[in-house]
Amino acid sequence: MQRIRVRADFARIEPTPALPILARVEEPEHRRRLAWSTAIFASATALSRVLGLLRESVASYYFGVRGPINAFQIAFLIPNTIRALVADAALSSAFVPVFSELLAKDQRARAWRVASSVLWLFLLGLAALTALYVLLAPVLMRAFPYDQDLLVGLSRLLFPVVALLGVFGIVVGILNSYDEFTVPALTPVAWNLVIILGLVLGVPRADTIDAQLYVYAGSILVATLVQLLLPLPWLRGRDDRLRVAIDWRDPAVRRVFVLMFPVALGLGLINLNALIDGIVAARQIDPEIAPRAIDAAFRIYMLPQGIFSVAVATVLFPTLSRLAARGDRDGFRETVNVGIRQIAFLLVPGSVLAAVLAEPIVRVIYQRGEFAPDQTPVVAAALAAFALGLTFNGFMLMLNRAFFSLQRPWLPTAVALGNLALNLVLDLLLYPLGVWGIPLATSLVNIAGTLALLLLLRREFGGFGIRETTVTLVRVVAAGAVLAVVAFGLWWLLDDALGRSFVAQVTSLGIALVAGAFAYLAACRAFGVRELEALRSLRRRNRRA
Repeated sequence: MQRIRVRADFARIEPTPALPILARVEEPEHRRRLAWSTAIFASATALSRVLGLLRESVASYYFGVRGPINAFQIAFLIPNTIRALVADAALSSAFVPVFSELLAKDQRARAWRVASSVLWLFLLGLAALTALYVLLAPVLMRAFPYDQDLLVGLSRLLFPVVALLGVFGIVVGILNSYDEFTVPALTPVAWNLVIILGLVLGVPRADTIDAQLYVYAGSILVATLVQLLLPLPWLRGRDDRLRVAIDWRDPAVRRVFVLMFPVALGLGLINLNALIDGIVAARQIDPEIAPRAIDAAFRIYMLPQGIFSVAVATVLFPTLSRLAARGDRDGFRETVNVGIRQIAFLLVPGSVLAAVLAEPIVRVIYQRGEFAPDQTPVVAAALAAFALGLTFNGFMLMLNRAFFSLQRPWLPTAVALGNLALNLVLDLLLYPLGVWGIPLATSLVNIAGTLALLLLLRREFGGFGIRETTVTLVRVVAAGAVLAVVAFGLWWLLDDALGRSFVAQVTSLGIALVAGAFAYLAACRAFGVRELEALRSLRRRNRRA
């Protein structure tokens, strides 16, 4: 099978051998290794996401989506937003291009000194921020209509995760720069397991709902510490090691912080949208169900997102950084396009299934214990609204990484600022629709943000060779329509025949999902979707192994 390469000037179309995941960006063996890394990363992330859904299912069993659990949801909003602004993925995205560039220039000792300096500066800064938040929490939480003692106490207990994840972002950035993706991808598995264990062992022993929520918050804090400690042994055996050092005079250290500000805004503003959503949901819709119902739907929505688009973007990010450092514009452009096509191929079926099978999915995952049947339609409607923007959210993740690799983070930051304003306007316009109006606003923002980023990247390169990508998108959407008909039609027939017991619902939903997946792959093959070759390539490699 061959893949068509579209050159930058569109002057001629030349056939080249199909390659999984990556385009002609580096030597063949490195391409194969990164393709395999993507598959491993996706599998590890899939495991962590499935466990994340199990964690949410356990939490829903104990707390449902109505009542005091919504106070917990709001208490976690501000720490989680700050985390996104100054730690974890935002920090890693600013750090990786600088660290990778120093490694590419064979300045390894300096690269590790820069890493050590950034780590300690962030740890000190975030520790000070945590102390400040503990003092200001009563003021910040006053705007929400919940028990203030509970709200403030939970948020204070949860805020130290920001500092822990700041250090974690540096560790992950170092490992990713050495093309080590599996271990960082597996750390959320431990995070979820620790929380599940905390809920199962702690909640039944707590005698009040407030005490149970404190058990939940404490489990998250302990799990974050475990997540930080697990990958540390894999730093051994690298070119150097982390040490106690604060060299703020190094231009590379300053460059990380210069990049950090717009990168933090670019990634963190997405989470500011979630904060705005939570405020509108709590104050304008229904504080007793809206925040938690939206979050429960969001957790399902993030399953395909975390498995596929995060895997593709994360694995390609160091490669894009190296291509940008070498000035290989053709390789950079083609790699971004391949990433977009792969994300479309992988996320469109997830979006379709989340839309047409929202209610049975929610029923199987959540409906037990304190999660009553009347809560299922509310969460399902929110999930269907989220599904509209799922693929576009993946595109935005890939395009943001492209700009970060070019060390041009202000452009996606400007888009994120525009998205923030648009999200607020749409929230205020759509909240009268009910709980699902907020996720619908988020989906529309994702579509607008994707279009803006594509236009900016096209302007940056004077054209971006998207003809092959556009053809792939049309074919994938057509295959998605086949998937929708097969999956929903089969589920509807089985649901009517088998009934609504848990076993019956698992059976009807499982058969519909599997049949839909086969129908989608068959349609992709019939329509000539070239990204299907990636799966075949990885399957052949697995057989050779």
